[in-house]
Amino acid sequence: IEMIAELKRLQPEFAKNGWPEIRIGVGVNTGTMSVGNMGSEFRMAYTVMGDAVNLGSRLEGLTKAYGVQIIVSEFTKHAVPEYEYRELDKVRVKGKDEPVAIFEPIGTIDQIDPESKKRLRRYHRAIKLYREMKWDAAEQEFFSSSQQEPDIYVHKLYLDRIMFFKNNSPGENWDGVFTFTTK
Repeated sequence: IEMIAELKRLQPEFAKNGWPEIRIGVGVNTGTMSVGNMGSEFRMAYTVMGDAVNLGSRLEGLTKAYGVQIIVSEFTKHAVPEYEYRELDKVRVKGKDEPVAIFEPIGTIDQIDPESKKRLRRYHRAIKLYREMKWDAAEQEFFSSSQQEPDIYVHKLYLDRIMFFKNNSPGENWDGVFTFTTK
């Protein structure tokens, strides 16, 4: 969060010098991993390995798809309860069968004003309706949310999905999970 804040602070200076804008995506996951020097005496590298790190990398790759700069897994959300989060989706990432809920951290709970909390509740209600395949009600909620927060890309993403699903039912056994086939 501090890296992104610093990057925003630097952007005007970059523009003044004619340098291109820099955008970053951050994926954060919490779990067990191996960290240290790996390899042999002939070729050694300090690295990190494990499923938890691979998921974090996949989450970083999803930041563009959801129009956010930070995505955290449900495991990180549970490890950092003092933050308020916008649930983005439940996804299956490439190389994994089990779905994972993904979130955008909004700020610490004590930093979020009552109006923002109200908008988040409405948004989360729309997600619930979407997963229940109540397309018209979900569409209404996402549309209203998009009018209140037009810069939040995920509203458009869900409105597009709803339009698709209205014409192409996902079927009764749909689990509400979006599967990504690329990194």
